[in-house]
Amino acid sequence: MNVLERAGRLTAHAAAVPGSGIREIVMLAYGRDDVVHLEIGEPDFGTPTHIVAAGDAALATANRYTPSAGIPPLRAAIADRLHTRYGTPDDPERVVVSQGAVQGLAAVLSVLVEPGDEVLIPDPAWPNYEMQTLLLGGRPVRYPLDPAHGFRPDPEQVAALIGPRTKVLVLNTPGNPTGAVLEPGLIEALVTAAVRRGVTVVSDEVYDEIVLDGRHTSALTVAPDDVVGVFSFSKTYAMTGSRVGYLTAPAWLAPTVARVQEPLLSSISAAAQASALAALRGPQDAVTAMVATYRDRRDLVVDRLAAAGHRVTPPAGAFYLMLPLTPGADSRAAALDLVDHGVALAPGTAFGTAARSHLRLSLASSAADLVAGIDRFTAWYAHTDGGVR
Repeated sequence: MNVLERAGRLTAHAAAVPGSGIREIVMLAYGRDDVVHLEIGEPDFGTPTHIVAAGDAALATANRYTPSAGIPPLRAAIADRLHTRYGTPDDPERVVVSQGAVQGLAAVLSVLVEPGDEVLIPDPAWPNYEMQTLLLGGRPVRYPLDPAHGFRPDPEQVAALIGPRTKVLVLNTPGNPTGAVLEPGLIEALVTAAVRRGVTVVSDEVYDEIVLDGRHTSALTVAPDDVVGVFSFSKTYAMTGSRVGYLTAPAWLAPTVARVQEPLLSSISAAAQASALAALRGPQDAVTAMVATYRDRRDLVVDRLAAAGHRVTPPAGAFYLMLPLTPGADSRAAALDLVDHGVALAPGTAFGTAARSHLRLSLASSAADLVAGIDRFTAWYAHTDGGVR
């Protein structure tokens, strides 16, 4: 039996999952010291010392299995945080701790989506929404985020896409890859349109603490009995390697999500959960400082691009900025070419079709790297007519 014959053993669902266009650039640029890395969303800050110390202490004294839905003190602290910030029910039983936000999202979709069901996802969007939907045999249906309108959705367009097989509407604010922060009225209109049709809203709010302008509004404030909020410690506290996320779900959904954690992963690392608890209970000045730095970096990049003749929409949240190429340019081809010109950027094609002529730049790098990367990008842009050649 040859390789192709053996490949026939794979499920159709798994075979349908595409590779990540972000990871393609990451791997191409991996280990290259001659490349400025602006392609991945990982904070360049160290994890605050009190968070590291708590994890180290847990390794020495409590390195054991934990409850599948998370240790009770952490679930209680998360419930308190969400109640204080967004007025959600102060109920730890609605909270499930996950292996990063990505696994929490996978757990939620696994209990809501059956083969053939539809999941409405933004375009552009974080690739994992589509990948996870396909892995479950679901059908991703994209709703556009128009670059000309600051990458904001039109509630009427979204409502028109809701059909009899629609099970989930995914929202993401602050947005990855766009950096857009959706206004309260827009969020309310989107959630209301879904709830009226019996559709569950899954709101990715991983960047809820990283707001550069204005304020973040949680979809949880609109319809807490029909919205799942997905969050993470990774970006907020610069602890991506700890792999701790969490979600809050309606009372009718949370127990099932908690139960499926057992066959999915048994339990989250005890040390990582101790670190997460210390992050919530400890000082927040490091978070404030990181957000201020991201804001400074954004302004630096926007100003430097403007000086070179490139006008961009300043992101209001997260730490990403969308760089437009010449209309019609292939951003994947551009991103591949740019690696050989010394800068790694994520192609817009990795996130859908609406930003196919854009590149995503991550602000989670030093000011020096951002300056070098922008200079290399603008030189390449002038040489290629914005990616056309």
